[in-house]
Amino acid sequence: MKIGIIGGSGLENPEIFTEFKTKEVETPFGKPSSPLTIGKIGSVDVFIISRHGLKHEIPPTEVNNRANIFALKSEGCKFIISTTAVGSLREEIKRGDFMILDQFIDFTKHRKLTFFDKFEFGPIHTPMANPFSDVLRKKLIESCEELQFPVHKKGTVITIEGPRFSTKAESNLFRQWGAHVINMSTSPEAILANEAEIPFATIATSTDYDCWKEDEKPVTWYEIKEIMKQNTEKLKKVLVHTINSFSREQEINKLKEKVRTIPDFPKQGVMFRDITTLLQNKESLRKLVELFYEKYKDAEIDIVAGIESSGFIMAGLLAEKLNAGLVLIRKPGKIPYETIKQNYKLEYGEGSVEIPKDAIKPGQKVLIIDDLIAKGGTVQAVADLIEKMNGVIAGCAFVIELPELKGRDKLSKYPFFSLIKFEGE
Repeated sequence: MKIGIIGGSGLENPEIFTEFKTKEVETPFGKPSSPLTIGKIGSVDVFIISRHGLKHEIPPTEVNNRANIFALKSEGCKFIISTTAVGSLREEIKRGDFMILDQFIDFTKHRKLTFFDKFEFGPIHTPMANPFSDVLRKKLIESCEELQFPVHKKGTVITIEGPRFSTKAESNLFRQWGAHVINMSTSPEAILANEAEIPFATIATSTDYDCWKEDEKPVTWYEIKEIMKQNTEKLKKVLVHTINSFSREQEINKLKEKVRTIPDFPKQGVMFRDITTLLQNKESLRKLVELFYEKYKDAEIDIVAGIESSGFIMAGLLAEKLNAGLVLIRKPGKIPYETIKQNYKLEYGEGSVEIPKDAIKPGQKVLIIDDLIAKGGTVQAVADLIEKMNGVIAGCAFVIELPELKGRDKLSKYPFFSLIKFEGE
């Protein structure tokens, strides 16, 4: 997997990479704004271009957007993320807030906005109704939320020519047009990325209020630099988190390939997902535990509760990694001590689960874990059992989820996590 990033200075810092290097490139449209900064984040190859040059020597109108996008396309980038400073055109978009753009208005006048200077092979008119990738936008939003950074999940940017800032009349006009933020970079990049058929998204950092706000001084370049300097580390964290989510997807797909599917077991029409083939591979088992640990290492879990019987395996391995206690949730008649029982309905009849009556103390944070969730009845019973004991359910986690059976719906009141999904397969 290769991902391109177009941004300002500071993002090309080698400390966020492994296997760091730089590369000079040429394109049919000339040189990009800077050499490519190349490195790995997780298992993803990342290519960074400094939009305005390494010393911020290129003004907005002179940025060679065609060369920048073409260079990333030529390197095989499957996604492009751009970062940008924006002025806020709305009271609620505060300095330092992030916004994941979903629309743009192009108000530039002197930019090259297409790769197709001639229609040599017939007319080419690229659709632009939704110019930003939903996949990338979702990942950027989730990263901001998980890192607890203020984020606006959508918004329209108007891109002006620059390098001057707006007049008050222009700033108020842009507000009337429905723009939420203003900058000098996004629309050419988004247009060209769409022409190149590369999914593209922009994370914007609000630095100022342009000049429409009567109780604020008009924007200055000094103000923008100061806010961006304060937000650079946050921005890096969002980008690394987002790119790592692609890396995790690759790792999860490899784990999914290790799960054996057995048709018509235990009855006709059932596709049985056999996790034992994953567990018997030492590298896959190590990665499985590592992924769950990364998810819950900061959750301050007191108890990991494993459900009989395959859930015992993951619960035991994870409890040790999390420095937590281990509780085994069992079927009736398996626990020789006094128990608390919870009944639940099955498709035909009734089932029940039990736990030693002293296994969980009031207020302890409990992570419930099992190998697979289907309809969710057993896990719901386990959750009810833990709440009877005044435990606090910190999450319900599963190696495999069968989404079509809607098991997660029964657990909607709890934090829910599944690693591998078999949907319509």
